[in-house]
Formats: sequence, C-alpha cells, structure tokens
Amino acid sequence: MRKAKPKKRYLLPDPKFSDTLVTKFVNYIMEEGKKSTAYNIFYDAIETVEKKAGGEPGLDVWKRALSNLTPSVEVKSRRVGGATFQVPVEIRPERKVNLSIKWLIDYARMRGEKSMADKLAAEILAASKGEGAAIKKKDDTHRMAEANKAFSHFRF
Repeated sequence: MRKAKPKKRYLLPDPKFSDTLVTKFVNYIMEEGKKSTAYNIFYDAIETVEKKAGGEPGLDVWKRALSNLTPSVEVKSRRVGGATFQVPVEIRPERKVNLSIKWLIDYARMRGEKSMADKLAAEILAASKGEGAAIKKKDDTHRMAEANKAFSHFRF
C-alpha cells in the first residue's frame, strides 16, 4: 500500500444515554447534516418503544433488536477463471454492527407509518421480537451464504 491507513475516528457519546452506539446510529439516520433532527427522531422512537413494550426500557429493546439483526456471514463475489462465484465470508465485528444499523434504518424508512420516529419505533419492536423486514434481510443473507458453502474454498 502506498498510503498510510487513515486514523480511526472515535465518536463522542450521545447527550441523553451517554452511549457511543447511539451516536453511531443517529449518524446513520442523519440526512443533510441535520443531527439535532436525527437525535429527535431517535429519542421519540425510543419513547414510543418504551410505551409499546410495556415498561421495558426502550434502549434495551433497541439493543436487543440490533443484536437480533447482527449477521455473522455474508457473500462476496469472487471471479475465478471466467466464472463469478458468491463466496461466503465471515464479517468483521465492526461491519456486523454497521450492517445491522443500516438494515434497521433502511427498512424503517420503507414502512408505511406517518413519521420517521413511528416507522423506526415499529421496526425496532419488530426486530426485537425476531420479525420484520430487517430480520428477513439477515435471514436471506445467511441463507445465501449457506447455499454457497460449496465455494468457501475460494475465500480470499
């Protein structure tokens, strides 16, 4: 490699829960640099989750949803002798978290509720129960890796 690797940037914890994972999640929600709006969306969603979860802390439900969404393997395309194979690969721990956050937010945006906070709350509740579109995405990823296990010797 010609260039040095860029230095790792560390996030500051969020103001309400003092958790860096919350900050990372809010950064994924944020559009056009509107961080305060993204924080409001997240905090409103957590409040809604607390009301619907029956007294359980909303942050715990959210963390359970993220852990349910965390994938362990994915497939990567590998070209070998003119043919392209989908090779199952283990995922780095940081990428696991990033994928679960991304899937949760993307599938929340596709939901039919009125506000983004409601959409996010509904998707968090669904994921914490082990259902919903984001969980389906994780299962599809795992199924694809399982189906292509025969090509795992092409790992790079």
